[in-house]
Amino acid sequence: MHDAVVTSDGDRIRWVELAGSEPARVYLHGLGASSPVYFAAAAAHPLLAGRRSLLVDLLGFGVSDRPPGFDYGLESHADAVAAALRAAGVAGAEVIGHSMGGSVAVVLAARHPELVSRLLVVDGNLDAQAPARGAAGSRGIAAYSEDEFVHGGGWEATATSVGAAWWATMRLSGRKALHRSSVRLCRGTAPSVRELLRGLSVPRTFIWPASDGELRGAGELAASGVRLAPLADCGHNVMLDAPDAFAQSAAQALG
Repeated sequence: MHDAVVTSDGDRIRWVELAGSEPARVYLHGLGASSPVYFAAAAAHPLLAGRRSLLVDLLGFGVSDRPPGFDYGLESHADAVAAALRAAGVAGAEVIGHSMGGSVAVVLAARHPELVSRLLVVDGNLDAQAPARGAAGSRGIAAYSEDEFVHGGGWEATATSVGAAWWATMRLSGRKALHRSSVRLCRGTAPSVRELLRGLSVPRTFIWPASDGELRGAGELAASGVRLAPLADCGHNVMLDAPDAFAQSAAQALG
């Protein structure tokens, strides 16, 4: 286990690291998840193994600290990851981000371009979205006020609605961290994550489940140089549902 102080209050991000060649690969998980759980098999897959790999838990999630004063916005998450990568001596990394982690990865590349040489976004959130009570994931969580979620039954309602697999890691999240991350993920960034992704100059790939249909704004993304790679026979957790297809597409994207 590795760690680094990433805030002025001494809060630490922690990660599992696999030894290998440079440039490093950095894996960022989605909302309520943990990178070692979601990405260990991918990082060790024969098509991806052999590279120095940092499986990072964002602040508020997994084994990282849960600072109550942190705002958990996408920019703040990205800056905290940047501090951890600098402490680890990482530069020019190939960054793989799933779902919310994909959004964080895009913001990281925009705010700290020296840290990112390639970007693989796995069904990431590109646009702001409206909270909606009863909706899955961030939209449903963000529909509660923070007090309702933390103290008024929102946490418990979420536990019964997300399913056993997601709850296995979500239950490790800080309650305020989970709520604030959801609210700010729904709020998005300005410019939007989509606009930031289009404006980056590094090689970029976006993977999503083919069963979701055509990706919104696919033409504009492709025109800006983003490689689009729909994958069959998987849901949102692409790397868990279709590990071989994911590894093949990731290897192609990362070179």
